[in-house]
Amino acid sequence: MAMTDFEANSFHWLVDMLESVEVGLVVLDLDFRVQAWNGFMENHSGITASKIRNQVLFDVFPDIPKAWLARKVDAVALLNTRAFTSWEQRPYLFRFRNTRPITGTEEYMFQNLTISPLSGVTGEVEKVCLMVYDVTDIASSKRALERANEQLATLSMTDRLTGLLNRGTWENLVDAEFERYRRYGHTTSLVMLDIDHFKPVNDSHGHLAGDEVIKHTASITRNAIRQSDSAGRYGGEEFGIILPETDAEGARIICERIRESIELSVVETSVAPIRYTISIGIAQLTDEPENYMQWMQQADEALYAAKEAGRNRVVVR
Repeated sequence: MAMTDFEANSFHWLVDMLESVEVGLVVLDLDFRVQAWNGFMENHSGITASKIRNQVLFDVFPDIPKAWLARKVDAVALLNTRAFTSWEQRPYLFRFRNTRPITGTEEYMFQNLTISPLSGVTGEVEKVCLMVYDVTDIASSKRALERANEQLATLSMTDRLTGLLNRGTWENLVDAEFERYRRYGHTTSLVMLDIDHFKPVNDSHGHLAGDEVIKHTASITRNAIRQSDSAGRYGGEEFGIILPETDAEGARIICERIRESIELSVVETSVAPIRYTISIGIAQLTDEPENYMQWMQQADEALYAAKEAGRNRVVVR
């Protein structure tokens, strides 16, 4: 039957729209041979419709997850219903370069994917249509927001100058470690350390030089402890360390290593090279403290004893 002029024009408009729409349209038969490939797909893949027609999709794009897409298409054909996948489930189906100027920092195009069944005259599903949506702007914005939130969360827990845990976060971990001991009885030790004669450093060299000394102490401490340990800046020139699964002698060995490293090092500041020492107090947790604050008090008393005994030493309570 011949097409009327209206039908011919409508068909022409439809084809023109499908070619120019900013959505990727790919029609596959059930053997995954490409039957249609619109302008969006040509522009982003560099492959023309005439070149890819009747080729198996996986032969042209071997990096497409074949088993995953086959399961999706089989379900769509069997149930005669659409399937949808977002970029959060799978960043992309086609590995297209990102060409959007706003989200130029993203290497690849993030894509949402809809798979729709296409039925023949008998009502049986004969083909499927893949609709590929470029959602790079949305994905990039969300990823940037998530990164910003992660950074804010990190900043809220860490001391800005040293990068160690701040006082509030570190004290919460001391409390958690105290409760863990009460429940399981695992050996654990608490350390409090303080920079000796820090006020004269600030008075003689200025606060910027004092900050360099504080950062140097944090760096030495961070490099001397294990991943399971937790170091925090308790305030000013005072620091604390939680040493899980560590008795007093093990803690003393770690702390002597920190003390000696600091004693032998020189902090090069813009004002002058600075040598300094620290004093350290250790309290292995026992059944005596009734709460974590009493445990911290024990470590603080050991630190005070180290100061009273002449500084630059480790004292175990």
